[in-house]
Parts: sequence; structure tokens; C-alpha cells
Amino acid sequence: MVCPQNTCGSPPVFATFLYGDALSCPVFSLSRRGQVFGSVCLLSFLVNFGRVAFAPLVDPFMSIFQVGAGAAGVVASAVWVGSALTRIPTGWLLTRISRHEAILGMGVFLTASAAFTAMAPTLTAVAVGALLIGLASGVFYVAANPLVSELYPEKPGWAVGIRGMSSQLAATAAPALVGLALAVALDAWRLVFWSLGGLTVLSLVVLAVAARRAEMPDAGTADRNLWGAVRSEWRLILTGVALLGTTGFVWQGTFNFYVSYLTAAKDLPRGAASTLLTVVFAAGVPAFFFSGRLADRFPHVPYLLGVLASFLVLLFALTYTSGFAALVALSAVLGYVIHSLFPAIDTYILTSLPDETRGSAYAAFSGTMMLIQAPGSAAFGGLVEAGVGYDAVLRGSALGLGAVAVGMALAYRASWLPEGG
Repeated sequence: MVCPQNTCGSPPVFATFLYGDALSCPVFSLSRRGQVFGSVCLLSFLVNFGRVAFAPLVDPFMSIFQVGAGAAGVVASAVWVGSALTRIPTGWLLTRISRHEAILGMGVFLTASAAFTAMAPTLTAVAVGALLIGLASGVFYVAANPLVSELYPEKPGWAVGIRGMSSQLAATAAPALVGLALAVALDAWRLVFWSLGGLTVLSLVVLAVAARRAEMPDAGTADRNLWGAVRSEWRLILTGVALLGTTGFVWQGTFNFYVSYLTAAKDLPRGAASTLLTVVFAAGVPAFFFSGRLADRFPHVPYLLGVLASFLVLLFALTYTSGFAALVALSAVLGYVIHSLFPAIDTYILTSLPDETRGSAYAAFSGTMMLIQAPGSAAFGGLVEAGVGYDAVLRGSALGLGAVAVGMALAYRASWLPEGG
């Protein structure tokens, strides 16, 4: 593959925007750090696939294990609970070992967890396996985001965005891949987790070899006091939690009930509604890619507030939109906007933190906001079950986010929020 301008000079502006300094001439080549980055992105795909694979298995589990929706739903919830539980402890772990060592250990644990799930004889055992896979994912995200931002300190948003795009590809592909396995045989769901374990082993070998050959960043060597980092960076942590915790709370409820909402309030067939949810997730793939690059170029807080404002406007618009074509378009924009928030806030947090507190403070932010997000689906479903209409819940959610956005905008004008690195 030749350089886009067919010379050995500087690449064109658009190519630089897309690929950063990773673009070389005459071919796209990976440095040793690039090989580490690539293996982390591959693991990112596998880790998130392990989390999201349980959602399309809820209905099959009801048939396989002869249980109701509530019992099957516990499995899908368990993986997210696990993902929240290990994030702050991982911050402490990173004060003792390096980022890539934590990821390697996580991979071994993920492999064992996937094998346990594949052999699970009962739904209770499957739920335990889901919890274990979730625990592994929490370790991964807290270790991986600081690592990739330190691998490319001159373009951390790009690195975080590419890593996030790898996860989002898994979220988009999981329903189809799981469905393909189930089309072979209902019991072939076990093959999904055997495959996850096997591919994780191969990815670990690649990462271990690449990390041994590369000169790894040493930015985290001075980060040795988790609670000291929290005390010194509490304003930044609180800012991130206030923004992403509240928005994530709303988003958890929205996407988990998106199909139900479209069938009940928009009179769409279930198949069409499921397609629109896929559109929402698919739109997140380019969102991670481009938003990471934009986060490197724009002032962090104004960009984040702009994304938040766009999201709440789209929630309002969703309640007034009808017709399949219009809902397809709105779902694509909604998916792009909400997924743009994630790499942007990770870039804001990671670039604002000094080397001596980055891993610990990021873990505190990540774990806290995840615990706030987790009950979003339960709150959304509880309100609907109590008789509140879907549209009313979405509009109320948008109003609540509007209050958060206004409050943060005022705090930014008053210079109370950290500016970011």
C-alpha cells in the first residue's frame, strides 16, 4: 500500500487526521509500540465481545434452561456488575505492577472465565461465568486506556478512539456472530465462549512478545498511592463522574429498552426495531474513531458539553419522530453522538492527569461512574412498569441531562472545572 500522496514526504492533512503519526511511507508499518497497541486493540475486541455476547443469549437461555425472563436477565446484568466491581481495585493494582502486566494477567483470567462459562451445566453457573468475564473486563479497561494514551502521548485521543472503536466493533458484531452459532445448533452457544478463550490465548502471546521487544512507557512508575491520587485529583474525577455517570445512566436505560420502546411506542415490528438498535451500535464505530481525533484538537470541556447537548436534543427528537426512514436516520445520528462522548471524556481525563496519579485517579473515575451507570436500566424499566410512558421517561431523562449540562456550563464559565491537558 503506497503513501496516499505517492511520495515520501509528509502525508496529506486528511490522512494525518485519520491516522496520526502512525502513517509512514511507502507503507503503513507498525513500530514495536504499534505492535503492542495493535494487540491491545485485539484484546479490546475480545473483552467487549465477552461482555455483550450475553445480551443476544437471553432468549435462548430461557429455552435451554427452562427459566423465565427475570432469571435469564440476571446473567446479562451479572457481566456489567462484574465490570464495575474491579475498576477501583485495579487502580490499586496498577500502583504495584505495570499496565501491560495487568492486561496479561487479565487475559489469563478471561481465558479461564470463558472456559468455565462454556462448560457451565446450569444457568446459575452461567451467571457466575458472566460475572467472572465482567470482572476481567473491568481490569482491562482501567489498565488499557492509560496504556494506549501513554504509548502515543502526542495523540492520546486518537489512541483511545481506536481502542474504543475495537470494542464497538465487537458490540456491533456480537449479535450476528452469536446468531450464526445458534443457527448451527441451540447448544452451540458454548462454542462462542470456547472461541473467546482460544482467541484470547493467541492475543496474549502476541502482546507478551510485542511488549518484550518494545520500549514500554514508564509514565506509571511514580503512581504508587491510590487514595493520595484521589485526594489530589478529586475535582477532575468529580467532573468526569458528573458528566459520564449521569449520561451513562440515561444511555443504559435507553439502549437496553430501545427495541421495546420502538415496538410499543412507534409500532415497529420487532425485527425492524432490532435492526435500528444495530444501527445505533454500528454508528458508534466511526464515532470512536473521529471523536478521538477531534478530542485531540478541540478544547475538552466545550467539546464534551456540545456532545452532551446534542444527545439530549436527540432524545427529545426521538419522542416526536415517526416513520421507519426517519427513525433509521435519527438512530444513526443518536448512536454517533452518544458514542462520541466516550473517547472524548477518556481523553479529557487521561490528558489532564499527571504521570504520578494517572492510573489511580482514572480507576477511581471509571469505577465510580460505572457504578452510577449500572442502575439506569432498572430505573427505566421500573418507571415504565409503574405506568410512566416511554416518551415521558425519555423526555424526563433529557430534561435531567439538560440540568446537568447547564450546571456544568456555568461551572466552566466560573473556572471551577479543570481545563484539561
